[in-house]
Amino acid sequence: MVESAVQSHAEIVVDSTEKSKIRVLHVDDELGLLKVAKQCLELQGPFHVDAASSAEEALAKLEKEQYDAVVSDYQMPGMDGIDFLKNIRTTSTIPFILFTGKGREEVVIEAINSGADFYLQKGGDPKSQFAELSHKIKRSVEFRESEQKIARLNRIDAILRRINESVVHIHDRM
Repeated sequence: MVESAVQSHAEIVVDSTEKSKIRVLHVDDELGLLKVAKQCLELQGPFHVDAASSAEEALAKLEKEQYDAVVSDYQMPGMDGIDFLKNIRTTSTIPFILFTGKGREEVVIEAINSGADFYLQKGGDPKSQFAELSHKIKRSVEFRESEQKIARLNRIDAILRRINESVVHIHDRM
């Protein structure tokens, strides 16, 4: 009896810990980088990282799973990171970070104009690079959550205003 209670409690703790993690879909055709990024991000922060080696694979995963953010390379075979972003933006406002080795100004401008939340260039010290990526993911997810809360509060405010107007209107009729 005690054993099953302990097991149930452990399952609840594990389940709640998983739910508090930021679910990230990382898309890159460099499989080695996907593995390193997963390890670094999951060690540095409250992340659960899933990987996809192409934009097409990532789109399939996005249809089946719920993610809090997408991190994508720019230069990939098939669909590049900007086209992938544009595809996502037709149906979603999920935070999107372009994490790429391409540092050309026109890529940065196109990414931001297409709806990327952040642009981060690969390279340099891996520890500081993944710390910066971790920070950008957290910041973009927090910002999106704040936007959603504000939208909910605005809807509640509108409902309360209509109720108030109705009450005043009824009161005036009496």
